[in-house]
Amino acid sequence: MKGEQKLVHGFSKKSRDEKLEIVTGHHADSEGALAIFKSFHHSDPKMQKLLEEFSENTVSNFPLPYNICPNVMVDGKTYLVPMVIEESSVVAAAANSTKYWYGRGGFHTEIIDTEKIGQVHFLWKDDKQLLIDRFDELKELLIKDCFDITENMVKRGGGIRDIELRDFSDQEPGLMQLYATFETIDSMGANFINSCLEQFSATFKKWHASKREFRKDGLEVIMCILSNLTPNCRVRVYVETILDQMDNILPGMTGAEFARRFRLGVRVAELDPHRSTTHNKGIMNGVDAVVLATGNDFRAVEACAHAYASHTGRYTSLSHVTIKDNVFRFEAEIPFALGVVGGLTNLHPLVKLSLELLGYPSATELMSIAAAVGLANNFSAVKNLVTVGIQQGHMKMHLLNIMNQLNIPENRKAEVIEYFKDKVVSVSSVRNLAERWHLTGVKE
Repeated sequence: MKGEQKLVHGFSKKSRDEKLEIVTGHHADSEGALAIFKSFHHSDPKMQKLLEEFSENTVSNFPLPYNICPNVMVDGKTYLVPMVIEESSVVAAAANSTKYWYGRGGFHTEIIDTEKIGQVHFLWKDDKQLLIDRFDELKELLIKDCFDITENMVKRGGGIRDIELRDFSDQEPGLMQLYATFETIDSMGANFINSCLEQFSATFKKWHASKREFRKDGLEVIMCILSNLTPNCRVRVYVETILDQMDNILPGMTGAEFARRFRLGVRVAELDPHRSTTHNKGIMNGVDAVVLATGNDFRAVEACAHAYASHTGRYTSLSHVTIKDNVFRFEAEIPFALGVVGGLTNLHPLVKLSLELLGYPSATELMSIAAAVGLANNFSAVKNLVTVGIQQGHMKMHLLNIMNQLNIPENRKAEVIEYFKDKVVSVSSVRNLAERWHLTGVKE
């Protein structure tokens, strides 16, 4: 880096080229850095302008692979599912698993509910019973004053479900909240919910000021915001088969033995948060990749899933196994809020193609698809862990990345791949082979 970074004034108001000049001035090779940044600009200026308008202070694009997982059968319907992720083993694991379960009935899902949550947090510095006694009046007014916001959503079958008064004053003096639930149909609903909540706040303040029996300084609204924890907006997904249909899932292993080991692998994740964190990350590998490909908010999905994994008071596995009456069942309940209208779904060309590829699913259908891919990834990961180990397949998938890292010539890569077919792959083993074979261009 060239020197110490200093405060930059008005960065967001500068042109993209001016921003790039500032940024590349902090690189040792400014011209080289500038060339790399510009090489990722879209060749179509209109498309580049669209991409830059998605975010703030954009100077370049950061491409991720757009992958396809075939043979995803969910509730009897088969999909080609787009996945945006940089880790090849995730896509390979999902594809392997979805193909395996395709011949065994595929994935089955049930939407538990689609309820979203928003909250107005406030301090009540007056007699609490006064508010409790008049809350029904306030609630009716809150809903009425949101009519302009909710009218179109109500026509589509959504809107405000309910508003509750919740009391946290035993933990923080005066702290209370309006706890509201919403149905947002095919939109994720963040803007809709937040708009309603801010109207709640305005209505609440006006209503409070109109009541002579209330202290004038008795209400202080702290904040109005949706919650990304949506425990009732969740999907149940499962696969099941009789045990002998899993015979030879690993050569020589019976289905009963595999199921026994698989159940124990999942049981470890249920009991040990060190394991369940990684276990659930494996589920979210698949979920997030679908969420990204369809223009949804993977950060919200991640936060919700991991919070829900702790809803019993202890972090645990999102997936579970039962073996009963000779039937193996592997299932998960995953909470997340997805949308197929609004946001990037109407703007990003690849998101539009993703939704078209999926047959223009509803929000609930997309929840089912994403959950199925998540369970598929989880199945492959646990299967490998309790049989051959995770690294065998994982590192084989990374072999191409290692060869690129070591700058192995294109015309020699096939030989390297053939050599490692029955050997353990690591960076050092590939490097040692490259040195022995005198492959040109090897980088230190």
